[in-house]
Amino acid sequence: MSSPVTYDAIVVGSGITGGWAAKELTENGLETLLLERGRPVEHGKDYVGEHKTDWELPYRGWGDRQLYEKDYQVQSHCYAFGEDTRHFFVKDTEHPYQHDSDKPFRWIRGYHLGGRSLMWARQCYRWSDLDFEANARDGFGVDWPIRYADLAPWYHYVESFIGVSGQAEGIPQLPDGRFLPPMEMNCVEHAVRERIGAAFSGRVMTIGRTAVLTQPHRGRAACHYCGPCHRGCSSGSYFSSLSSTLPAAVATGKLTVRTHSIVQSVLYDEEKDRAVGVRVIDAVSKEAVELYARVIFLCASTLGSTQILLNSTSPRFPDGLANSSGALGHYLMDHTFQAGATAEMPGFEDQYYHGYRPNGTYLARFRNVDEPHPDFLRGYAFQGGAWREGWWRGAREPGLGAELKQALREPGPWMMNLGGFGECLPRYENYVELDHENPDAWGIPQLEVHCTWSDNEDRIRQDARETAAEMLEAAGGRDILTYDRGAPPGFCIHEMGTARMGRDPETSVLNGWNQAHDVPNLFVTDGAAMASTACQNPSVTYMALTARACGHAVAEMKRGNL
Repeated sequence: MSSPVTYDAIVVGSGITGGWAAKELTENGLETLLLERGRPVEHGKDYVGEHKTDWELPYRGWGDRQLYEKDYQVQSHCYAFGEDTRHFFVKDTEHPYQHDSDKPFRWIRGYHLGGRSLMWARQCYRWSDLDFEANARDGFGVDWPIRYADLAPWYHYVESFIGVSGQAEGIPQLPDGRFLPPMEMNCVEHAVRERIGAAFSGRVMTIGRTAVLTQPHRGRAACHYCGPCHRGCSSGSYFSSLSSTLPAAVATGKLTVRTHSIVQSVLYDEEKDRAVGVRVIDAVSKEAVELYARVIFLCASTLGSTQILLNSTSPRFPDGLANSSGALGHYLMDHTFQAGATAEMPGFEDQYYHGYRPNGTYLARFRNVDEPHPDFLRGYAFQGGAWREGWWRGAREPGLGAELKQALREPGPWMMNLGGFGECLPRYENYVELDHENPDAWGIPQLEVHCTWSDNEDRIRQDARETAAEMLEAAGGRDILTYDRGAPPGFCIHEMGTARMGRDPETSVLNGWNQAHDVPNLFVTDGAAMASTACQNPSVTYMALTARACGHAVAEMKRGNL
């Protein structure tokens, strides 16, 4: 009998971090197997809803509500879910998980090649030492084993490859990056930026920093502002695994891609004290197979990677692989959002804009930057933008018949929104565990999530509402409405933690290289690794951490340490 094939590396997951791991490992000469639990997707060809108009869809864009209620109770809440994108989301009935009845958690997922990189919001903001030092400064959470200086060259490396458009502002708590030309703010956004800056010291609103090209870049076309980004982008104008990192990995000739491959567990050899491979269940046939490699990268998403580790037990690790600390599964976090304010902005009725800019504005964190706030730790930032209301306002305005239709031919008032994205503290009592009594269709124990907001997150949301209204008033807004839609954890789709990095093996799962303290050839580089959340969108930080970890793994393999 022939011996099984052993790869240099196995990468689990093909999304934002899995694509980067595949690219870096193959470009460094490693024969790499990429495992994706979902179906294959071909860039461009399989973006079947990309440019369909509402009248081409069976439900004219509104979707089959009965189907949504039956099969997509969680996924249908996502901003990117719709009749034209449903194929990019899992059926909740086929991929169940559990949560406490009084603590809802929305786990938004897409199981296909490219993962959620096909429908992400593309916002890219570097973290600063205000974020990497936060746990050590206020004592809430373990100290990050890295600082901004460790990650800065990797941010630069990643941004140079993916293409991030943005404006340099010189804000210490929001470091500038390697930017393509920024997208243009509209007239109201320019005015709001100037008025907020004049009224409040240290509050800077800028155009969003986004992985959408404003000029051709590495063979990908500049964005043409067509609008429906979350349906897939066949021109490659926004970064995804399918448009960028996976083609680069394929070009090396060293990548093997295997879809419909659900990783049940990581195989651990106690004599070697190493991970030696993974056990995979075929999603279609449900047959199991073991695949082997010298190094393992888990990039299956925060909860996906942790589910695999918790299910990887042995005499040495009865509570999950690399879990001698007991931290695995704990310190689950997300960002608070959907709390802020909107206002009508008078005085610009003679101005309009063209196209569907796939980006908004960003107002950098200003709380707990120079002076401590008496009511809460950490801080928040605002994402938003200005727009003119269109014909859809007729659903709420008075009127009837031809007179109403004629009025709706003209654009409505200018509106401005500021929505807060707040930091979540790492708390042990926010955790996931395996529900062994309820396995999924492939015999794998479902995840059970226990997570809720603390008083600190509640106070952040309250302050975000108040300061949003305060700034909109100073900017000349009227009819200001504050809101808090009560978004539960998970819904921001920035879930983090559960296999955190740290300096001490007794309190953390990973070291400063995203390498398991207990199992040196095992790396976790997705959101599970995060020791805190900051308030910035985390994806570009995941990418930088992944590229850095791959560089370290390759160097250690060359030294013979792995």
